[in-house]
Amino acid sequence: MANEANPCPCDIGHKTEYGGLGHEVQIEHIRAYVSKPPVNTGRAVIVIQDIFGWQLPNTRYMADMITANGYTTVLPDFFVGQEPWCPSSDSSTFSEWLKTRNAQKVDREVDAALKYLKLQCGAQKFGIVGFCWGGVAVHHLMATRSEFRAGVSIYGIVKDSEDVYNLKNPTLFIFAENDVVISLDEVSLLTQRLKDHCKVEYQIKTFSGQTHGFVHRKREDFTPADKPYIEEARRNLVEWLSKYV
Repeated sequence: MANEANPCPCDIGHKTEYGGLGHEVQIEHIRAYVSKPPVNTGRAVIVIQDIFGWQLPNTRYMADMITANGYTTVLPDFFVGQEPWCPSSDSSTFSEWLKTRNAQKVDREVDAALKYLKLQCGAQKFGIVGFCWGGVAVHHLMATRSEFRAGVSIYGIVKDSEDVYNLKNPTLFIFAENDVVISLDEVSLLTQRLKDHCKVEYQIKTFSGQTHGFVHRKREDFTPADKPYIEEARRNLVEWLSKYV
């Protein structure tokens, strides 16, 4: 994503070649990717994209990974038809691009996804996971809405305002030690603020030597030393959902 004070796009990293196990549907005013387990468990997860959009194969892979653990997963187009950020775009235009894609104004899309999951998929328990831009959205939603039994915010920018620290339900935050977008000082600020204000379970994990996007936009075989961290972060994500949803 981008540093809030100085917006700049993050690097897309390794774009995977992945077709997906789910299918695309129309949910009210938005398109969405939906992936379902063989047996309906009544549990569902909304996945929120990064700046590269809902069709990025890497994010669909993560949605399918969650589905493989017994959840109906829906990945809506939270940009509502607007173009995702293109890696070849002029980075000087990113700030203007971002103004029309506010990660804290996603409630209409969330409501549509929840309605679909309840009425069309028989879901009764809900979690939410977001990457980068979506990590910001998850943090916002976990602080403002109680429908989600658990949330996982993965390298989402820390927005320092009072209303984001009193979380409604358990939330896992995953960060990277060498993230050029989110500083360790910002992670420390979040840690202290949650310690002071949060009344529910939460966890903050910072992965040594990792960079922004490592959980879903770094190939496991690119640098062998990174593979254990990628696998651990993904395992932590699933374990958090399994514990609370």
